[in-house]
Amino acid sequence: MRALGQDYRSIFVDEDGLGVVIIDQTALPHAFETRRLIGLDDAVTAIADMWVRGAPLVGVTAAYGVALAMLADDSDAALHEACERLAGARPTAVNLAWAVEEMHRLLAPLAPFERAKAAYAAASVIAEEDVVNNAAIGDHGLALIKEIAARKGGVVNIMTHCNAGWLATVDWGTATAPIYKAHEAGVPLHVWVSETRPRNQGAFLTAWELGQHGVPHTLIVDNSAGHLMQLGEVDLIIVGADRITAQGDVCNKIGTYLKALAAHDNGVPFYVAAPSPSIDFALREGSDIPIETRSAREVTHMAGRTESGDLATIRLSPEGTDALNYGFDVTPARLVSGLITERGVIAATEEALAAAFPERVTG
Repeated sequence: MRALGQDYRSIFVDEDGLGVVIIDQTALPHAFETRRLIGLDDAVTAIADMWVRGAPLVGVTAAYGVALAMLADDSDAALHEACERLAGARPTAVNLAWAVEEMHRLLAPLAPFERAKAAYAAASVIAEEDVVNNAAIGDHGLALIKEIAARKGGVVNIMTHCNAGWLATVDWGTATAPIYKAHEAGVPLHVWVSETRPRNQGAFLTAWELGQHGVPHTLIVDNSAGHLMQLGEVDLIIVGADRITAQGDVCNKIGTYLKALAAHDNGVPFYVAAPSPSIDFALREGSDIPIETRSAREVTHMAGRTESGDLATIRLSPEGTDALNYGFDVTPARLVSGLITERGVIAATEEALAAAFPERVTG
């Protein structure tokens, strides 16, 4: 996708074929900076400190993290340690555990001297599959947008939440893939970008990448989403997912559930765009998903650029006020109009998921 007038991916292997380069998302939107990961510690820190975020990208970063670890030490003990540390870097996104398990499955049977080269190749395959999956999600979601455009005969207003864009994947994004495909196809559209407190991924990341790609958009505070739906200003909602259970419950950035409730009350279609690695067939109920609790400081403080041009972090709340900071919530399958996957738009039901991805079903 586009950044500063150039084509970029959110993660790629450096020219030397060894280092792994990421876009530091903590610097956006005020600065575009890349970081070179050179070892396991870097990869763990990148995931834990959210230099990279978004379920698909976290999974790919973990895969390359295993490769970096094997470059330094390709022993059985080192492989076990790398997989264990990477899997524990963040708990909610199932893509992380999936990618680590896939890397361990492929590398464990190999002789140590074979592991580093095989690890880079396997991580590259996982990255390329992510791009292909997201492009397919874009094609299937494009059909939904075109249908609304034909019926409405005007601009299609789409609402997002958090950042499920190309910055959250290797390329294209999940929720944004249909938007980018529609924009490139000449479908008139406009995106309502929910700010997504407390880390403001919508304001900092989604708004930035839509602007870089020339997609018309407007930033809104999270609490105005329901009001816009009541006014008839929202034709479609598309969000991403960090984990989807076997029966179609969706775990996504905190605040997604409230948008789904408002959409249900106002008759607005609510779709979830996610590739198959985001589906956890080992969990049936949304209540079984581990929900990450993050630092209270993300709520009590905010970083940004001052009017003088300086970057600063300021306190928002009174000294001594504590804050609770759940990172995600769960939207029940009954509120989901459909799941946009690489294999088409399917119902958020256990039967539909099992039929679409029979090779992933466990038990």
